[in-house]
Amino acid sequence: MGSPQPIVAEGRTPAQIRAMLWLALGALTLFLFLGGLRAFEQASVSTIKSLLLWIAALGGLTLALLLVLTGRGSIALGALAMFGPLLWNRFRAWQFSRSGFSGPGNAGASGTSGNAGSRSGTRGDRGAPRPRSGAMTRQEAYQVLGLAPGANEDDIRAAHHRLMRTAHPDAGGSDWLAARINMARDVLLDGKHA
Repeated sequence: MGSPQPIVAEGRTPAQIRAMLWLALGALTLFLFLGGLRAFEQASVSTIKSLLLWIAALGGLTLALLLVLTGRGSIALGALAMFGPLLWNRFRAWQFSRSGFSGPGNAGASGTSGNAGSRSGTRGDRGAPRPRSGAMTRQEAYQVLGLAPGANEDDIRAAHHRLMRTAHPDAGGSDWLAARINMARDVLLDGKHA
């Protein structure tokens, strides 16, 4: 009895079989890539942003784990010290945008927003309570800005500026929340926000 011979299809050499396997693997990769492009085309911006954040977070955790397991944990701690403040600011901005400023009469209310700056279906609209229809009261405006009734114009402008730094959509905030803050400022300043 001799050594076992590799199972080879009739008339096919191992090199031809490897070439066919690579061709099948390439076709599968192309199919998956085109399917991913199709999903990317149909996905919303918030879904893509969320996916990229998850990929970055998992990549960072994997890298940190590898550094710790290979005895280079000090590098991971140094990176955490360097990126810690950035991550902390992002976390606080996320918490702020999720708070929703649900004042009296707003919690769970549904309907469309009367704000010109609000766009339905954008990244900050999911899960946020919608304002009731009609004008915001002065009491609600003070609550939104976190001020005591009777605050002066400078306090109102300072509170508006402070809140808009994290709530503005360009800073990763919510469209709805930014519109509420702007509406509160306009109500308290009687439309004089120049």
